[in-house]
Amino acid sequence: MDENKSDHRKVLVIENEQFISDLYARALSKRGYDVDIEADGEMGLKTAQTDKYDIILLDLMMPNMTGVDIMRDLRDPAKTPHLKAKVIITTNLEEREEIREQLERQADGYVIKAEMTPNELADFLDSVG
Repeated sequence: MDENKSDHRKVLVIENEQFISDLYARALSKRGYDVDIEADGEMGLKTAQTDKYDIILLDLMMPNMTGVDIMRDLRDPAKTPHLKAKVIITTNLEEREEIREQLERQADGYVIKAEMTPNELADFLDSVG
């Protein structure tokens, strides 16, 4: 495994629900992750495009720009030429099967927030390569 696995891996949480982002930040910080939070879709995309992160947790329901639009721009080499981060979709929405499959193909992981505690999320991120 990578020598910096939880040794200060940088995580960007793009999440507009402060309660959820705070829970994630606490659980991930305890595991040694450096966590930044963006609560606005447009700012989340700009921050993600700095390519300073190892993992991006991306909520689908964001103000000013949806997670689907953010994912599209992150995967477009013309808009985001060098993205090293793994992108994990976080949602509570029950997507239609074809939409979920399309998102899962673009993402490096897909998490239903209501089905995973913050500690389980940290365990999951520990396993992300």
